[in-house]
Amino acid sequence: MAKIAVSVRELARRFGDFVAVNRVSFDVAEGEVFGFLGPNGAGKSTTIRMLCGLLAPTSGGGTVAGFDIRTQAEAIKAHIGYMSQRFSLYEDLTVDENIAFYAGIYGVPREKRQERAEWAVAMAGLGEHRKTRTGLLATGWKQRLALGCAVLHEPRILFLDEPTSGVDPMSRRRFWDLIYELSGRGVTVFVSTHYMDEAEYCDRLGLIYRGELIAIGPPAVLKRELMADQILEVECREPQAAMIEIEKIPEVKEVALFGKGLHAVVADAGAAALAIRALLSAKGFGPAAVERIAPSLEDVFVSLIEARDRAEGAQEKVGR
Repeated sequence: MAKIAVSVRELARRFGDFVAVNRVSFDVAEGEVFGFLGPNGAGKSTTIRMLCGLLAPTSGGGTVAGFDIRTQAEAIKAHIGYMSQRFSLYEDLTVDENIAFYAGIYGVPREKRQERAEWAVAMAGLGEHRKTRTGLLATGWKQRLALGCAVLHEPRILFLDEPTSGVDPMSRRRFWDLIYELSGRGVTVFVSTHYMDEAEYCDRLGLIYRGELIAIGPPAVLKRELMADQILEVECREPQAAMIEIEKIPEVKEVALFGKGLHAVVADAGAAALAIRALLSAKGFGPAAVERIAPSLEDVFVSLIEARDRAEGAQEKVGR
């Protein structure tokens, strides 16, 4: 059985009357790439800051690398790597100078600093930019440099808080290659993101919404087991206008723009497809291509969020 790198129980954080994280519980195994997926403001960064010993929980608790997040914050900081979406680099320093600075901050032994610096430069592909002032680097290069600095001290657990926010798709793909390389060396990677495509790269995901953990599991399992309804992909003329008409069909529970087409959530794909084709033809949006597809993570997440919102709405009505 895999050892546990991160374990939290009933973890919560309030800021006044605002509940940022609401009693979340989960475990992350050693060597796992664990994704925290949710929209901006869902509580991802607040959770990570508590796990890194940067913010005290209001209630609940947990351990990181075997250390208590409430009482052993300094010990946790010595055993983890942390990278925020701001990259935490000194832009007036060169690449080499940033690496040297962080090697000192993280307490890398002097006899190992040159070796670790060479490794970080090679991993990030920054060999030709060592003497370049960091502020002049493209965002993708800064991102890789920040990752290199975060793992100079060879931590066994790495926290990445929205590390690819604002980075171009090619740089994001390259960055995930580096994550896999670290994971292959046995590093546990805890990464938060709001990109659905990135979530697919994780071994397991925690879906967080309004501070609550609403689902957890491998991406394939979440798509297979948490989507009770069926998904129809609709391609037609003027999809935005067509969506308004499709919403009126009794067989359709929900419909949303998805790329250049639409995704419709239905209970019975066969009956709903017939109804959608007939309506689009009658309204002049045809010819329409309507086919059942496997749900995406975005479909699952949207479905869970809307179910949660409906449940909360029902509770508010009962409470009045």
